[in-house]
Amino acid sequence: MTINHHPSDETLLRYASGTLEPGPRVVVAVHVSGCRACEDRGADFEAIGGSVLEDIEAVELSASALDHMMVRIDAMSGKDSARTVGRKPARAEIGIRLPDVLDNCDVGGWRWIGPGIRFSRVTLPGEPEANVMLLKVAPGRKLPKHTHSGREYMQVLSGSFADARGRYRPGDMDEADSKVEHQPIVDPQAECICIAALEGQMRLRGFFGRIIQPFIG
Repeated sequence: MTINHHPSDETLLRYASGTLEPGPRVVVAVHVSGCRACEDRGADFEAIGGSVLEDIEAVELSASALDHMMVRIDAMSGKDSARTVGRKPARAEIGIRLPDVLDNCDVGGWRWIGPGIRFSRVTLPGEPEANVMLLKVAPGRKLPKHTHSGREYMQVLSGSFADARGRYRPGDMDEADSKVEHQPIVDPQAECICIAALEGQMRLRGFFGRIIQPFIG
C-alpha cells in the first residue's frame, strides 16, 4: 500500500509531545500505526523532545510535590476505571475490520444523515466530548461543500475520494484547516469509509449542508 498523504510536521510534533487533542490524536494514531515513515518521524520528534528536557536546568521541588502528584494520579485512575470496569466497549457491526487503535473505544451503529451518507459515533475512553466519527459514503456521492473553524483530520480506511487537492486512498490522511474549502467526491468503484475528528466545527455550505449540520457538530 502506497501512502501519499500524511499529517503535517506540526501535527506529528503535537502528537509526539502529547499536546494534540484526544480526537485528532486517535486519528493520527490510526495513520501512524500503518505508516512507517510517520512512525519514524514521530520517533525523531520524541527524541528531540527528550534531548531538550535533558538540557533544561533541574529545579528543586517542594517536599510535598510527589504526594500531590500521586493524589492526582489516583484520582484520574479512579475516574477512568469507574467508567470501564465491568464492561467491554460497545462494538457495532460496521462492515470492516477497525484498526487496533480503536479497540478500547465504543463504536455506534451506522446512522443515516443524508442520501448515501452515514456516520457512526466513536466514543474514546475517558474522553466523551471528543468529536470522533466514522463516515461512510456511497460510491460516486459528493459530500457537502464545507470549510472548518479549526482543523479536520480524516483517515481513509477503505475506498477512496478526491477533491481539488488530490486523491485519498486507504492509508492516506487528509488534514484541512480553516483556509480550505472543499467538496470531497467518493470514487465510483466503491463506498468510502473514513475516521474523522475535528478541532472546532465543520461549516457546511448549501441547503443540504444546513440540514445535516446538527448531526455532525
